Amino acid sequence: MFRVLIAILLTLSLFSVANAQDAVEQVPRDRTKTGGAQTLEDIMARQRGEKVDNSFRSNATGDPNSAAGMANQLGTLGGTSDPELWRSLRFGSANVTSTYKGPTGTVLVQDGGMRWLTFRDGPLSKYGLYLLLGTFSLLALFYLIRGKIRIDGEKTGRTLVRFKAIERFGHWLLAGSFLLLGITGLLTLFGRKVLIPAFGHEIFSTLAVASKWVHNNVSWAFIAALVIIFAMWVLHNLPDRTDINWLLKGGGIFAKGHPPAKKFNAGQKLIFWSVIVLGTSISITGISLLFPFEINLFAATFEKLNSFGIPEAFGLSDFNASLAPQEEMQYAQLWHAIVSFVLMAIILAHIYIGSVGMEGAYDAMGTGDVEEQWAREHHSLWVEEVQAKQERLSSESATPAE
Repeated sequence: MFRVLIAILLTLSLFSVANAQDAVEQVPRDRTKTGGAQTLEDIMARQRGEKVDNSFRSNATGDPNSAAGMANQLGTLGGTSDPELWRSLRFGSANVTSTYKGPTGTVLVQDGGMRWLTFRDGPLSKYGLYLLLGTFSLLALFYLIRGKIRIDGEKTGRTLVRFKAIERFGHWLLAGSFLLLGITGLLTLFGRKVLIPAFGHEIFSTLAVASKWVHNNVSWAFIAALVIIFAMWVLHNLPDRTDINWLLKGGGIFAKGHPPAKKFNAGQKLIFWSVIVLGTSISITGISLLFPFEINLFAATFEKLNSFGIPEAFGLSDFNASLAPQEEMQYAQLWHAIVSFVLMAIILAHIYIGSVGMEGAYDAMGTGDVEEQWAREHHSLWVEEVQAKQERLSSESATPAE
């Protein structure tokens, strides 16, 4: 299921990039003056991820059968020239041996590094920051316009148990670990640009090492919490007909009155499944980064996309399904960060509603008990279920009169 999910999300995210690359006109380059050798323009185009015609040199890697004869002026002397050697390394046809038996031991040249660095320091950082700042600004604007969502009716002074201790533990374990992962992840991504100019290299070095340690170890708490909340709440978050009515009325957020809802309304269900789906994606790519070169996700995913004809359906050429081990890690790091930014924006909205945005909402996870009137307004169907259960238990425990 994860491969299907990542295939869909990758198709959407890669479409714009691949489409832009295909839009670059393939201008024939005059290489007669260089004898067919690649130019600086070729190198820069390849680093930008553009298509470069390598056919004229990909096979010129020292094949004795294609070399000039010994008697000719440019005849081979039995060895391979430096350009031929580097071309064979560049195109992966060199017979390389290494004392290091890991997957990267024989990969001496790979193209993905510059594209990864350019995207990481450019669009990823830029648009990720825009997303977070934009979300925060929209929430602040909404608060100024709408204000805090108050309890409409008169408070009863009675409370209902909304979440048990184990449920609150799972929620806060997930919330606390995600906040730590988000902060340390942002320090890792933006630290060199922000912290070094402000505090210097030594302080940044200390923070970077600490952030890495926290990020790597707290990740296991996040994964455990993800499993806990899924097991506890998945049945309550399955879609039903009441969700349609709730969505059509905007959950009562934009107007007075709240649609009927069970224990979780449609908005909370969207948050739940966003956390589960995106959190699972973050966790799997995170594990692949914790154990580099052990879990290769993207070559197989690109191959599936190509076999389904997804790139062709959008007028694109096939995605590269032959990735060096380093490129697998580069894609994993970028995907890990992209999905994390999206989930952070969603969680910002969740934090807003659960704190300053709605009166009485924090009590559900703070103490576990909520004001009965609040529960009736926001989760009326759940209140009916709870009271019906209490009446049933009360009648079952009653002693018959003699």
